[in-house]
Amino acid sequence: MTALSEFTLDELTALVEAMGEPKYRAKQLMRHTVAFDSYDEYTDIPKALIEKLKSQYADRAVREKTRVTAADGAVRYLFELTDGDLAEAVFLPHEYGNSVCVSCQVGCAMGCVFCASGYYGLKRNLSAGEILAQALYIARDKKAEGVNKIVMMGSGSPLANYDNTVKFVRLITAKDGLNIGMRSISVSTCGLPDKIERLAADGFTGTLSLSLHAATDAKRKKIMKIAERYTVRELIDSLKRFFERTGRRVVIEYILIGGFNDGDGDAAELKKLLKGLCCHVNLIPLNPVENCDLKPCSKKRAHAFCEKLNALGVSASVRRSMGSDAAGACGQLKNRTAEAQRAKRSDA
Repeated sequence: MTALSEFTLDELTALVEAMGEPKYRAKQLMRHTVAFDSYDEYTDIPKALIEKLKSQYADRAVREKTRVTAADGAVRYLFELTDGDLAEAVFLPHEYGNSVCVSCQVGCAMGCVFCASGYYGLKRNLSAGEILAQALYIARDKKAEGVNKIVMMGSGSPLANYDNTVKFVRLITAKDGLNIGMRSISVSTCGLPDKIERLAADGFTGTLSLSLHAATDAKRKKIMKIAERYTVRELIDSLKRFFERTGRRVVIEYILIGGFNDGDGDAAELKKLLKGLCCHVNLIPLNPVENCDLKPCSKKRAHAFCEKLNALGVSASVRRSMGSDAAGACGQLKNRTAEAQRAKRSDA
C-alpha cells in the first residue's frame, strides 16, 4: 500500500481535492506525515477523511524492527517496509550536527566485494517515500538531538535508483518537509558517469561522493564489478563536469584495504588520477565484513597514507569510523536478521 510520505504538497493537494476536501487539508496531512504520526494522531482531520485515507494509503512506510546502539552513540535501525522487506538506516551523532544515513534499495546490484549490502544481490528499489520515511522516523525518534544532515550512503546505489533519489531530495528539502538544506545532503555513487552529469543538470547542489577505492582500472576491477563497465578516467571526467556545472567540490571515498591499495605507489596513482579535479579524499579503514577475506590496514598505516597524499598536494583525511560495534558495515544487520528468519522458517 502506498504511504503518504510518497507525496509532495502539490500531490497531496490534488489528492484531497479529488476526495472533495478543501485544499488546506493537504498542509495538515503534510504536517502529520513529516512528524511521522500514525492515523490515531491526526486529531485535526475529520474521521470520515481518515477512513478514506486508511482504505487507500498507509500512514507510515516503515516500522522499526530492531536497533543496535554503538558505544559512540551511533544507532543502526532495521526497518520493515509495508511489504515485509527490510532496510537499514543509521543515526550518526557529531559535535557539528547529527546525520542520518539512509538506504535507497533493498540489496544492491553493484557487487563490491567488501560490501555486505550486495551479498544477496538487488531485490528492488526503494520508493522516494520509503527512503524519506527512514529519515522521518529517526528525526522523530531523535527529536531532542535533532537531525541536520542526510547521507545517501546506506544499502544500495542512489544513482541506480535515480528518479526516486531525486524525488527524495526534493521531498526532504521542501520547506513544508524536514527542510534540510541542499548543501547538507550527500549522495554517494560507485560510478555511473551519465547519472553523475544528469544529477548536476537536474539542479543537485549538495555533496557528491564517488566510491573509488582504487586508482587504477586493474585494481578496481578486482574489488568492484562496476569497474568492468566504466574506467576510472571516465568517472573522473564526469566529476570534473559536475564541478564545472555546480561549483561543488566532490568527495572521493577510498576504503583502505591492508596490503592492497594502501601503499606509496597507490598514493602516487591517486595523485595522478585526481589532477585537475576539485576534490577531497575521504580515507576509510575497511570495516570487516562477514564472508569477505579482505583486511583493514592498520591505523598507523592509514594515517601514513593520508600524510603521503597531503604531501603530494592531495587534500585528504582519515574518516572517524562510527558504529563499528553496531553490526558494522551497511547490510550486516539486515543480512543477519534475514538469515535468522529463514532459519526459523526452515525449522518450523
